[in-house]
Amino acid sequence: MLRTVIHRLLLALLMSAAPRPAMAAIAVNPNGVNVNSQGATTVFLTYGGLVGQVPVEAFWCGELVSAAPAIGSKCNPATIFGTLPIRYDQSQSSGTSGFTDIMSIPASVSRRAYQAAESGAASSFFYVRRFVRSAGGPDEYVVVTCRMAGGGARVPLALVDVSLKPLSDATVLFVKPGTSVPAFNAAITYTGTGRLKGRWEVVLPGDDVPAPDDLLTEATLPIERRALQRRYTQVERFNVFLPPTGRVTLPGPDATKLPTGAEGAYLILLRVEASDDKEGDSDLAVAGAGSGVVHSGAVAGFPMPTLRYVVGNAETIGTVPGGLDLLLPADDVTVDPTKPVDFSWSEIRQAAVYRLEIQDAQGKPVHAALVQTGIGAYRAPSWLKEKAGGGALRWRVVALDIDGRAIRTSAWRVVRLDGAIGSVDWNGDRR
Repeated sequence: MLRTVIHRLLLALLMSAAPRPAMAAIAVNPNGVNVNSQGATTVFLTYGGLVGQVPVEAFWCGELVSAAPAIGSKCNPATIFGTLPIRYDQSQSSGTSGFTDIMSIPASVSRRAYQAAESGAASSFFYVRRFVRSAGGPDEYVVVTCRMAGGGARVPLALVDVSLKPLSDATVLFVKPGTSVPAFNAAITYTGTGRLKGRWEVVLPGDDVPAPDDLLTEATLPIERRALQRRYTQVERFNVFLPPTGRVTLPGPDATKLPTGAEGAYLILLRVEASDDKEGDSDLAVAGAGSGVVHSGAVAGFPMPTLRYVVGNAETIGTVPGGLDLLLPADDVTVDPTKPVDFSWSEIRQAAVYRLEIQDAQGKPVHAALVQTGIGAYRAPSWLKEKAGGGALRWRVVALDIDGRAIRTSAWRVVRLDGAIGSVDWNGDRR
């Protein structure tokens, strides 16, 4: 009996001393990059080995400490420089148990890291992403080392600021049918060096508006989603070399190639394709997310801006004082009942989203829609004409900030959907 008890105790001790299989760690590639010490930087990262884990917050910091009882190393709270802004979070699932992250380092983080280095800290800092297990278990922290350098040749080629600007002072381009669109260009701030290639496209009246992924540069998307971006009418291609100077002005396409035959609102798109950039390459095999190398030259942590031009008579289109301009349909016009009804407006810088409001002749709401910034247009559903009941409708646009507060409201406009005639009394309220 005693011998049996001793045998069982020895067996238990041996089993407890035997090495347990380690939990698979999440890998990332690249796990170390050069970044601009004097401004913003954007890097394409690939994570692999995710098994029931989901990414949560990400921080930049100057020092690491053990994350026990979690896995890996986490930021020392006393040295945190900043967190990844929600508006720059372009992360998506990708590959085989993989995850694509766009590390957009704000200039404020770079400045804090540079000031810490001036005070005697290391010249590198860390990007730490935390992953949690949906089924329970320890969190895991994955670290990318950011080595401060200049914004030149050894930094990934990334676009950190882009704006489309007409050469004139006009904020909305009004064009008479059959004439040329005024010239414009793209002012681009970037890091690294390499080739910037892509195309100018135009969204015609009646086309579906671009989805959020359609406005991103190709290199910002996981490789399997790049071919899914919607294509529009191509106007002209470009392929230019970007020296390591950080700024370039990209001329717009030949204005005579932009369509102006049909009246309506047009949207010019800057479509930037991915280019081969060794500094920003992501090896899927190293990350454990598949096979092959993902080229991410010209990555950007934000959607590309658009430029709108309106073909029609400027006198009937008009503008609204205060900056939020309604474009089409023009005021008190009858639209073609056989065609979709497209509403369009100019945008203001402070807006995060726009609310389109449509009312009937009695001032009762008929329809409302929220439209994200960067689109400036909305196609009404087909049943709107039935709701109008053969009468006139009025519409306006309200600009909302990130907290949902109204910051600008346009005037009301009347639109007739089924040939309704005669004046409409909106209780004296047309604004």
